[in-house]
Amino acid sequence: MDDGFGKIKVIPDHFQVSTPPSEDSLQNRSSPDSQPSTGNSSRSRSSLWSRRKLRRAAFMLNLFSLRGLPWSGADGQEKVQLTAAELESLRSELADLEEREAHLKAQLEHIDEILRSARLSGYLYIRSRWTALPGEPAPIDDIDVDDWLPRFVVLHGQCIFFYLCSTDLSPQDSTLLSDVVEVGPLPNFIREDEGTQYSFYILTRQGLRYECSHVSEVQVDTWLSALRTDCKLGSDVEVPNGS
Repeated sequence: MDDGFGKIKVIPDHFQVSTPPSEDSLQNRSSPDSQPSTGNSSRSRSSLWSRRKLRRAAFMLNLFSLRGLPWSGADGQEKVQLTAAELESLRSELADLEEREAHLKAQLEHIDEILRSARLSGYLYIRSRWTALPGEPAPIDDIDVDDWLPRFVVLHGQCIFFYLCSTDLSPQDSTLLSDVVEVGPLPNFIREDEGTQYSFYILTRQGLRYECSHVSEVQVDTWLSALRTDCKLGSDVEVPNGS
């Protein structure tokens, strides 16, 4: 009788199939004077163990997406026959997995380093604006324009880093604290489905202004306090209560 798991072909007669017990054997087994036989139970456990082992092998093969591998038997041992192309595919997939593992490890180490050494870090909604140059008209009031994007912001050393997400190994943008000439609060505003947003800005000497917002007023106050301290700026600007 053939047996198989998925697309893996098992050689017939490799596993011994125990025959159903006869009526006489059932009567003998129920007799108090009969002794229990361990032969069938041992063969059953051996067959069950072999089947579990084969299922684990089938799972590993499916894990590497190698479908329908041919099996061959010699002297009661099962072996998988691989062509050169299949072997190369397996090696390639193993290399990809090792590369993926190394990348994930680097991401974890990066996050760990940030959490250990950064003065302050966390997700903020960010948008940027350029201040008007001398002779240019004042920028229009775009407070109602919703172009805020989530960024993972890190205050570390003498820089502010802006990452797309916390697992990125390289920042999307950065600015030196020595280039920051002003930080201060911005009016609160309402975002749909998120409620009140508390915000502040970071102005650089190049005229680039980062506007940052968060649902937590405590988070905004923490960022303002840390930036004013590290950039050696005053705190004489009062936080507005609303837009």
